[in-house]
Amino acid sequence: MELNSVQFLRNKTILVTGATGFLAKVFVEKILRVQPNVKKLYLLVRASDNEAAAKRLRTEAFEKDLFKVLRENLGDEKLNRLLYEKVVSVPGDIGTDHLDIKDYDLVERMQKEIDVVVNVAATTNFDERYDVGLGINTFGALNVLNFAKKCVKAQLLLHVSTAYVCGEKPGLLPEKPFVMEDIRNENGLRLDINLERELMKKKLKELNEQDCSEEDITLAMKELGMERAKLHGWPNTYVFTKSMGEMLLGNHKENLPLVIIRPTMITSTFSEPFPGWIEGLRTVDSVIIAFGKGVLKCFLVDVNSVCDMIPVDMVANAMITAAATHAGGSKVHMVYHVGSSHQNPVTFGEIHEIAVRYFTKNPLRSRNGSLITVSKLRFISSMALFSFYMTLRYKLPLQLLKLIDIIYPWRKGDKYGDKNRKIELAMRLVELYEPYVLFKGIFDDRNTKSLCANQKEEESKSSEKMMFDFDPKVINWGDYLTTIHIPGLITHVLKR
Repeated sequence: MELNSVQFLRNKTILVTGATGFLAKVFVEKILRVQPNVKKLYLLVRASDNEAAAKRLRTEAFEKDLFKVLRENLGDEKLNRLLYEKVVSVPGDIGTDHLDIKDYDLVERMQKEIDVVVNVAATTNFDERYDVGLGINTFGALNVLNFAKKCVKAQLLLHVSTAYVCGEKPGLLPEKPFVMEDIRNENGLRLDINLERELMKKKLKELNEQDCSEEDITLAMKELGMERAKLHGWPNTYVFTKSMGEMLLGNHKENLPLVIIRPTMITSTFSEPFPGWIEGLRTVDSVIIAFGKGVLKCFLVDVNSVCDMIPVDMVANAMITAAATHAGGSKVHMVYHVGSSHQNPVTFGEIHEIAVRYFTKNPLRSRNGSLITVSKLRFISSMALFSFYMTLRYKLPLQLLKLIDIIYPWRKGDKYGDKNRKIELAMRLVELYEPYVLFKGIFDDRNTKSLCANQKEEESKSSEKMMFDFDPKVINWGDYLTTIHIPGLITHVLKR
């Protein structure tokens, strides 16, 4: 156990799964930037062979803007040498036993050398196919644990989950592990993870025997995942399968120290390696951009609900600090909520006001080059009222369009069908977002607060600046959103 995170990383060999993902890349970049004397980083990615894995890491990670500070500091030649010496690309898949690593010499070397295993691999689709969600988020986590237990020097498994494994519970939500034996739904039905897997396999077998199309199988497996999640008290397949993954880790960890990081909604970098780097639209970002483009006029949200966001570099800092604190510890099973709702909350209403001010002052341009004028959104605070609004505003006029298409079948295109599909998609997205935009929980983060305080105390002894800050209280949400996050979305996601 070592509080100095930089020194902890020195001469360590670390396995990172899901290495091309948003958070994993920030985690890897931070390590290479602050501790180039890390011994080795084994980066596992889904790929057919070594060459394909190396190419994925190069194009999806090391050539991204995220690494530009390292590139500027070291130059291309030194950076390439650092990557060559420290990084080993590993083709594999956590959804398979032994992580599907086919090079047995490589497996043997990894199991002799690895000190810390960091599992970031996940599928984050809310309505993922049940077979895929179980394979990656649930039993994939167990596969990583089993691999870690075979690593003779392993000091820790650090598993990245999500704060929303809590389901839709209101109030102050504690940082505590799941106890699988206590998991029952409101009717007293006990959760049996192996039974869930058997039900999934049975359904998949039936669908294949019926010669269903791949599209029909995907739809049926998505519906099964949502059905099972809701039966057991979770709002969607993603958080349900992530919850079961945590349960399996807790039950099977034996003597291996286990740290579970539960971030909330992860946003763009706050400061490192530079402010505002982000990849893809993540949860609330979709709403912000749709509003800025002038295409969103109404949305389901409780303006008084807290939107729990946390910058990605703070999550990476918390991961490294937690690893340094607990590696090699005895009987470790720690949970850390990494978020902002408890110490520095911001509501959806406040975010909306900030977005209105930003896009009024900095309007986006439409395809024809004209400036887009935004106006305040209409907020509806219940799903029943939102459905009623959508019926009056869109579905009734749509029926008139359907009638016109029937009367004038020679008109070009299926305008009714096109618009109906868009409305159905919008309603589907709103249903998936509903648990989060109407969420009434606050994530207790006393473990994370204590971890952060200890890290600050340790770093105060050093002459160097704060290197691993993850204190949400330093964030001024108005400044962050208007000078960092929204400009980052426009630069790195919209590419404008």
